[in-house]
Amino acid sequence: MTCLAGGITPSEIVLNGLSKKGDVAGDGRHMSNHFAKPSIHIQNVSSVTGNHAQHAVGLARAIRKYNDDAIVFYSGGESAASEGYFYEAVNGASREMLPVVFVMQNNRFGISVPVSEQSANPIVAENFSSFLNLKMLYCDGTDVVDSWRAMQEAVETIQTKGCAVMVHADCVRIGSHSNSDNHLLYRNVEEIENDRKKDPLPKFKSFLLSNKFLSENEIQYIENEGDEVVREACAIGEKAPDPDSSTIFNFVCAENIPNSGIVVELNTPDEDNQYYTEDKLTLLQGLNLSQKEEFRRNEHTFFWGQDVASKDKGGIFNVDKGMLKEFGPRRVFNAPIAEDFIVGTANGFSRYRDDIWVLIEGAEFADYIWPAMEQIVELSHEYWRNNGQFLPNIVIRIASGGYIGGGLYHSQNVESSFITLPGLRIVTPAFGDDVQGLMRSAFRTRGVTVVLEPKFLYNNPWSRTRALKQDIVIPFGKARYRRYGNDISIISYGTTVHHALVAAKHLKDEYNCEVEVLDLRTVAPLDKDAILATARKTGRILIVHEDKVTGGVGGEISAIISEHAFEYLDAPIVRLGSTDTPVGFAKVLEDAILPNPKKIIDAALKLWKY
Repeated sequence: MTCLAGGITPSEIVLNGLSKKGDVAGDGRHMSNHFAKPSIHIQNVSSVTGNHAQHAVGLARAIRKYNDDAIVFYSGGESAASEGYFYEAVNGASREMLPVVFVMQNNRFGISVPVSEQSANPIVAENFSSFLNLKMLYCDGTDVVDSWRAMQEAVETIQTKGCAVMVHADCVRIGSHSNSDNHLLYRNVEEIENDRKKDPLPKFKSFLLSNKFLSENEIQYIENEGDEVVREACAIGEKAPDPDSSTIFNFVCAENIPNSGIVVELNTPDEDNQYYTEDKLTLLQGLNLSQKEEFRRNEHTFFWGQDVASKDKGGIFNVDKGMLKEFGPRRVFNAPIAEDFIVGTANGFSRYRDDIWVLIEGAEFADYIWPAMEQIVELSHEYWRNNGQFLPNIVIRIASGGYIGGGLYHSQNVESSFITLPGLRIVTPAFGDDVQGLMRSAFRTRGVTVVLEPKFLYNNPWSRTRALKQDIVIPFGKARYRRYGNDISIISYGTTVHHALVAAKHLKDEYNCEVEVLDLRTVAPLDKDAILATARKTGRILIVHEDKVTGGVGGEISAIISEHAFEYLDAPIVRLGSTDTPVGFAKVLEDAILPNPKKIIDAALKLWKY
C-alpha cells in the first residue's frame, strides 16, 4: 500500500510479483514482492532483514549535508530490530539528528519466531527509547486514522525539531509469512481468527460507514473499481514476457572507463619520463596526495571512517593527514567504531546524487572488516540487482597484510574473500605511482573500488617512486612488468612483488636464471592477457602472494593458465603464500608463516630445475 501510494502502479506490482520483463524494481533480477521504483525514489532493497536501515541513515545524512528538506522513510518489522546493524543505524540517526522515520511494524512474528523470543519487551521500540534526539511515537497499526496521525506527527517532528523519529505500529499478521510458510504449524486457529478481527480494511470500512463519510453504495463502487484495476494489472502481468536471459552479464560491474584524465597503462619495467615529475613519494604519500587531489577536483566527495578526522591525527597510519584541515568537517568526519555502519551509510549517501563519490576507511585493519561484509556484499550486487538504475560510487580503503609484527588481528589479507563478489574492483598496489594512478581512476570511474593497502609498504623505501604528473590515471585490470626474463615467471601483487624482485636479482646474480616479474596491481579485474603472455613466454610459473595458498588468488591464476596456456607449460604451476595458519605475533612465528625472498628463491630454483 505504501508503494502504491508512492506512485508504483498496480501493473508494476504484478510484474514484480511474477518476475516479468518490465518489472521496474529490477526486471526480475531480485526476489518477487521486493517492490521498488528508483526513478521515483522508492529504493530497491535487500532480502537481508532490516539492512536498508543503514541506507536510510546514509541518505538522510546526505539530505542534511545538502540542506534539503526531504525526509527518508524506513519500513521494517520488529524482528529486524534484533540485528546489530539496526542498532547502529538508529544510533547514527540519533547522534547526527538526521531526517529519517523508522517505522517498526510489530506483527509479533519473525516468520515463526514469536516476539517474546526476540525481545524481553514485547513493545520492541521501547528498547530504543533512551536514545537522545529520537522521538518515539506509538500507534495502532491496524487503525488507518491512528496510523495517519502518527505519521503526520513524525513528519512535523522532523520539520520542527530536526531529529529522527521511530514509529512503533502495533500490528497483526493475518496470513503466513510467505508461500513456503504454513503458520498453522506454530499458531492455533483461535489466535489466527482473533487477529483476523483486527484486519485494518474492514475496520476502516466500518469507521467510514459509522461516521457517515461514505455510504454502502459508495464503498461498493470503490471496491468494484479496485477489483477491476487488479484484474487489468494481472492480465498485463500474465501476458508479459519473461526477462531476457542473455542480459545476465549486464550491469554486473560498471565499465572501467574514467570520466576524465589521461589514461596510461605504464605496464613496462621502465618509467616513461613524460608521465612523471621529479618528486618522489612512498605508498602512503601517494595515497594522501591522491585523496587531496580528487577532493579538490570534485566538490561532491566525502570521507569518513574511524580516527580519520581527529584534529591532526589523520588516521592511525597518518594516511589522511591534512584532509580535515583542508576540506572541513562537512566533508571529512569520524564514524563510530561500527564497520557495517561505515559501509552501509556510504551506500545510502551515494544515492542522493550521481556525482557523489564517498571515500571510506572500511576498517582500521583488514582484520576488522568482517562485521561490514554483509554491506560489502550488498554493494557488490546493487548495480546488477536494480538492472542498472543505481550505481554507488564508493572507494573503500583498507590497510592489509602483515610483516609488521601485528599478530592475528593486524596482519590479515582479505582479497580471496573479496574476489568472490562480482561487482567489486580490487586494487592491490605495491608502489607510490601505481597507487596515485589507480586512486585517481577509483574517483573517476563509476562503481565500487576496494583498495587493499599493504601497510608494510606505507613508508617503506621499496614503494618509493617518482610522482605521476597531474591527471595521469592508470586503468584497472592492467598488470605491470617489473622485470623481463625468459626462464621463470613470478606473478605477484602487493608486498610480495618486492620480495619477488629481491629473489629475481639473487637468482640472476648467483645462478644466471632470468626471472620475469609481473605485478598484477589489481586482482579484480585480473589482467588475463598479461598472465597468459608471461606463461607462454617462459613456460614456468611461480605465483606468489602474501595471503594463504588455500583459497587464495593464486588458485584462480593457476586455473586461468591451466585452461588457456597448458600446452606452453614446461613444469607444474607452483603457488607460494602464507601457511594455512593464523599469523603469529612473535617475529619468529611471523617469519615462518609469511612468504619471504628466501622461500621464493627456493621455490624458483626447484621449479627451474624441474
